[in-house]
Amino acid sequence: MSDTEEPVVSKSKSHRKEKPWDTDDIDQWKIDPFKPEDNRAGAFTEESSFATLFPKYREKYLREVWSAVTKALDAHGIACTLDLVHGSMAVKTTRKTYDPYVILKARDMIKLMARGVAVNQAVKVLQDDTACDIIKIGNLVRNKERFVKRRQRIIGPDGSTLKAIELLTNCYVLVQGNTVSVMGPFKSLKEVRRIVLDCMKNIHPIYRIKELMIRRELAKDPKLATESWDRFLPQFRKHHLKTSEKTAKKNEKIAQKVEARNAAGLPTTVEEMARKEATKKKVYTPFPPAQLPRKIDLQLESGEYFLKQSEKEARESEKRKQKQAETTEKRRAERAEAFVAPVETAEPTVEEKRRHKKRAAMEIEMDGEEQEGAEKKKKRKSKKRDKDEDDS
Repeated sequence: MSDTEEPVVSKSKSHRKEKPWDTDDIDQWKIDPFKPEDNRAGAFTEESSFATLFPKYREKYLREVWSAVTKALDAHGIACTLDLVHGSMAVKTTRKTYDPYVILKARDMIKLMARGVAVNQAVKVLQDDTACDIIKIGNLVRNKERFVKRRQRIIGPDGSTLKAIELLTNCYVLVQGNTVSVMGPFKSLKEVRRIVLDCMKNIHPIYRIKELMIRRELAKDPKLATESWDRFLPQFRKHHLKTSEKTAKKNEKIAQKVEARNAAGLPTTVEEMARKEATKKKVYTPFPPAQLPRKIDLQLESGEYFLKQSEKEARESEKRKQKQAETTEKRRAERAEAFVAPVETAEPTVEEKRRHKKRAAMEIEMDGEEQEGAEKKKKRKSKKRDKDEDDS
């Protein structure tokens, strides 16, 4: 029996063999361009085609740029047609087409153009390292106002949020109607889809943007390449408390209130405080609150409903002007406050000082005379009391 023991090989790796051609200097993620000489089978035996509809407002733009679209697709051997009668665009393979996948890229290009993407941007999808994704968001939120607010969150104030997403993911993002069109690398498309869908589920995009920024900084450190990054990433998920946890939290708050009252010299027990907290609860009523009047009802009451459109506009403009005048007057008053002179006390003159001294001296003399008169009166009373005692 030999002293050397054979290394234990995992069952999942028992059938793996060494690959002498797979060396470290090979880039596994590199995408080689597909050239005409790579298509050894020659021309395609069957024709492939795709068509898509476009909205009416895009017709004028498409007519202007269609020559550029034809030129871009001609380089890949793809024919394209613009049907203005039915409002559709179509692409199809020809005898010159050598790349079997380029027809799918051409389909994505006309889809993006139908969704509002400019032609110079949509042409980039024909490159091998660029893909596109059209995210449908129209049916994710039922309430129209809520949908508009959440869609606006993706764009952000002055497009700042959208710009941040584009810079962090190296993607082109266009929010249009009920869809979000995205162009970029495959990995980045997944990140943008996650941000958009989470935003429509009421998770603000800033959380995902912060996470992407942290990931970008962590990727620069080679020491963390083999470690988990979970401890660095922020956890934004809501934690739903159990009933026992809620009760414990409530009791803790009551105990803090009792301690504060006792420290302030107001002796209170936990039971009394709990009773007070219980009485604060609203009384349950099975009847719903009275229905608020509709906008039309208010217009009918005020008579605005029966006015002509021009009269309504005149009334609105009058209200606007009145509000503007009030605001202007208020701002003018605020600005004028800075120029109001403070109340100044005038220095007393020589005459006034002299009078003040005389008055003070006279008051002192009068106080002295009163005091002397009071003492004389006391002496007189005491003498009279002594005389009465002697007589008795």
